[in-house]
Amino acid sequence: MRFSVIIPVYNRPEELQLLLESLCKQTYEDFEVVLVDDGSEQKASKQAETFKEKINLQYHYQNNTGQGFARNKGMQLARGDYFVFFDSDCVIPAHYLQVLDLAIQNRHLQAHGGPDDANHTFNDWQKAMNFSMTSLLTTGGIRGKMKDPSKYQARGYNMGFSREVYDRLGGFVHPNMAEDIEISLRIKKAGYRLELVPDAFVYHQRKNDYWSFLRQSFQFGRNRLFIRRFHPDAVKLVHLLPAFFLLGLLAMPLLALIWPGGARLLLLSYVFWTLALFFTALGSLKTAFLAILTSYGQLLSYGLGMLAELIFPSSWKNTGEE
Repeated sequence: MRFSVIIPVYNRPEELQLLLESLCKQTYEDFEVVLVDDGSEQKASKQAETFKEKINLQYHYQNNTGQGFARNKGMQLARGDYFVFFDSDCVIPAHYLQVLDLAIQNRHLQAHGGPDDANHTFNDWQKAMNFSMTSLLTTGGIRGKMKDPSKYQARGYNMGFSREVYDRLGGFVHPNMAEDIEISLRIKKAGYRLELVPDAFVYHQRKNDYWSFLRQSFQFGRNRLFIRRFHPDAVKLVHLLPAFFLLGLLAMPLLALIWPGGARLLLLSYVFWTLALFFTALGSLKTAFLAILTSYGQLLSYGLGMLAELIFPSSWKNTGEE
């Protein structure tokens, strides 16, 4: 079997329904789906039984261990030569596996990552959040829009690697903190070829409420500093920009007292950045205004998360689940 599509799920039956429906429409047919229900109260067994009649699917229920270790369980159960990971809140274009198969063959990849996009069915909030999570103005191009694909670090919602990589390196080392970035770096350092495949994109349904989005961004900020425990070289200047963004806003009142000209220049830089956001996101007026709100929220929350991890490091114990 060519591909094993591994999906960890936790209490998201409605979103899972859309994901499985999209996998039924794949133009490439040599794949299985391994659905790992990670201790859900709203079990996915009903959806699994329904779709077993349509696609090659195996369902496994376990006590909650976290998404990273749930993916590890999926790899233990998988029968394919190449593992593909999706989050349960994704919808997969019909051409995805066909595109991925060609990329692996033509580019001799042992691992890959893909970008995410907003579907036309998404609401205005989801489109604004997607803009904030993917725009060059907010991410520096590190989430799927890099000119050099070899510098890409795959994300767990849309990534994969070969069975050979798994047999040699093992699986994810943490249940839910930067486990995707850690394994991406480990794969590259082992000499395997991991690159971005731009056409292997997914439609990623973002958080539906603003506060959940902010909490997620805060956690992403913590994750980026946490990863230094495994890879001290993992934090680059571009990753620190949200922290500088936050500190710049906090310092502006004090700067106005001691250097008014500098404060005005700093304020202008934020104004120009905001205008650039607005016109770049101008699919509709509402989405553009919401994109400003989500972009500020994302950067401030991410920066705060980095500072929180720096001052109050997360505790972690290796449980050997990998």
